[in-house]
Amino acid sequence: MATTGTTGGRLTEPGRTGAGWCNYLHLCRVSNLPTVWTNVLAAVVLSGAGFTLSRYLLLAGALSCFYAGGMCLNDLWDAAVDRVDKPGRPIPSGRVSLRGARALTVVLLLSGLGGLALVPHMPALAAGAVLLLVIVLYDRYHRDCSWSVLLMAACRFLVFVVAGLGASGGLEGAVLWAGLLQFLYVLVLSLVARWEKLRQRGYGFPVIPWMLAGVSLVDGLVLAALAAPVWLLAGVGGAVATLAGQRYVRGD
Repeated sequence: MATTGTTGGRLTEPGRTGAGWCNYLHLCRVSNLPTVWTNVLAAVVLSGAGFTLSRYLLLAGALSCFYAGGMCLNDLWDAAVDRVDKPGRPIPSGRVSLRGARALTVVLLLSGLGGLALVPHMPALAAGAVLLLVIVLYDRYHRDCSWSVLLMAACRFLVFVVAGLGASGGLEGAVLWAGLLQFLYVLVLSLVARWEKLRQRGYGFPVIPWMLAGVSLVDGLVLAALAAPVWLLAGVGGAVATLAGQRYVRGD
């Protein structure tokens, strides 16, 4: 559910110093979490079960834990390579210990499963287990296999599946179409990020941060088209929150 590559020549690596908890926020790439929240929002609204704030918050919290835990696991598997390629990341820079990163990864991923266990519709927990498996496979193979971009995109699609099942116990066609659209968008985003990594220099414009923010904007557009125009505001809000977060915590 992360992206690979750099964020373009105009962004710098923030947070090299600061409070210990702030380093863990960088490890989890929390600036990207608004994109998860709008994914869940889209799935819940389009599920046909009616929007319930408590159900939404439970699903958004559980899937946020999956996302953040996946980011931690990504950095754990990349720790040796990052010492050369990204020495400013929390683990190779020494700001977060391997032990601390491992503990946080386990807590977050188990919390995600635990949150889904509280949802009345048990298919959501089964789908969450599939999502966890795909996250692990992506983190393990993303540097070695070109097709791993499909796994990343599949993670986004499964967010919709989990949230849709958690909201209604079934899967409406609108939820699947919204998830498929995000699958394609994230696939393009991943390929753009990989192309940037292959270039001798990054893009002159921070393309990847803006494309990451675009995940929420896509959700807003889908909701405006399939539910009600007012939901576009949620997508815009998610995009703005993601861009604002990128100023402090890089999301690549």
